[in-house]
Amino acid sequence: MKPVIALVGRPNVGKSTLFNRLTKSRDAIVSDFAGLTRDRHYGQGRQGKHEYIVIDTGGFEPEASAGIFKEMAKQTRQAVAEADVVVFVVDARDGLSAQDHEIAGYLRRLSKPCLLVANKAEGMQAGAQLTDFYELGLGEVYPVSAAHGQGVRGLVDLALEPLQLPEPLDDEGQELLDASLRPIKLALAGRPNAGKSTLINTWLGEERLVAFDLPGTTRDAISVPFERNGQKFELIDTAGLRRKGKVFQAIEKFSVVKTLQAIESANVVLLLIDATEGITDQDAHIAGYILDSGRAVVVAVNKWDAVDDYQRQMLERALETRLGFLQFAKLHFISATRRQGLAPLWNSIVQAHQAATRKMPTPVLTRVLQESVQYQTPKKVGAYRPKMRYAHQGGMNPPIIVIHGNSLEVVTDAYKRFLEGRFRKAFNLVGTPLRIELKTSHNPYTDKKGK
Repeated sequence: MKPVIALVGRPNVGKSTLFNRLTKSRDAIVSDFAGLTRDRHYGQGRQGKHEYIVIDTGGFEPEASAGIFKEMAKQTRQAVAEADVVVFVVDARDGLSAQDHEIAGYLRRLSKPCLLVANKAEGMQAGAQLTDFYELGLGEVYPVSAAHGQGVRGLVDLALEPLQLPEPLDDEGQELLDASLRPIKLALAGRPNAGKSTLINTWLGEERLVAFDLPGTTRDAISVPFERNGQKFELIDTAGLRRKGKVFQAIEKFSVVKTLQAIESANVVLLLIDATEGITDQDAHIAGYILDSGRAVVVAVNKWDAVDDYQRQMLERALETRLGFLQFAKLHFISATRRQGLAPLWNSIVQAHQAATRKMPTPVLTRVLQESVQYQTPKKVGAYRPKMRYAHQGGMNPPIIVIHGNSLEVVTDAYKRFLEGRFRKAFNLVGTPLRIELKTSHNPYTDKKGK
């Protein structure tokens, strides 16, 4: 088991910057804006041969009793409960605050190793300027600068020192282990307040993510490990995507970038639609981006229990007209809060991933191609009729089929759609885009003069 390090502190002390430094990534959004992080954010770190897990948390207010700050405090308490070591981050430049005293009092009551870290200490002498932090009663104060990387390696050594870590595997053994345990990345995408965080919490059986009746609650792309029927998943909750004209804050623009990156890196994307809001242009834009990225996709209409029969009929018609280009994707009507329709949804997610990563042998592809041409030959254009010789697989997720032959540049889009349908039926490619590439053979005598 990898050791777990939780980063705790009041807002805007640099926890997310330290998280990015420890994980050697830019996964957490960083800005000079208090309260940016709201959910628990997990990341993988490594120092030497030892690996560890880091949890970034939102600004901690132990006494918060209402609103989104109460939900954020609940997330932080859960992160502390999961951690082997807690790193309490304070701001060396702002000095000691009443909120620091509240957090320290909460941590002192826990029988868990805790390190007190004074961040933003670049250019400061570790002397009188850090003396006040000893009032917190958490022992030694360790000055670091997450932005500049000063003292971070020593901090990790201190955090891992009290833990009994096993000897790591060699590179070959670790590579085989990683390949066998590689999870399916499932990203949830949709407009704000469609119920993405609520659905993940329902799957997990705990309030893992802040689910609040406020559009834009999720700001970062949050990854959550999950296992179902022996299959490992990585659930990625993303920020809701709004129309470009309605994105005002720079923070929200960063969130949009994170969401698009999460879609690009996922294996399967679950497009979640709010039944109470209907199908909007933005839903179609998000679906189009998923299609362009080549990810396998499953469509789910959430809050199905909150609409009447007339609204359901209108939604079904709108799905056919506005999302008709996703006909290959399975469609489900669910209720995340009431746990309705979730089991069939999982079956479609697994099926879409299997289709996106299916291996298609060259002999079988070529046979399907030849049978398709015999059933319906491509249209002759001018003096040329396309001649298709053989096909092979050119990639996965999305599946790519490369067809070789002569005069293929005149093949019509309608005939390509015909071939796509034949290949989909032959290999049961449900829930994934399919790309067909045509390559015309070069005539070696084209540029030579005849004698």
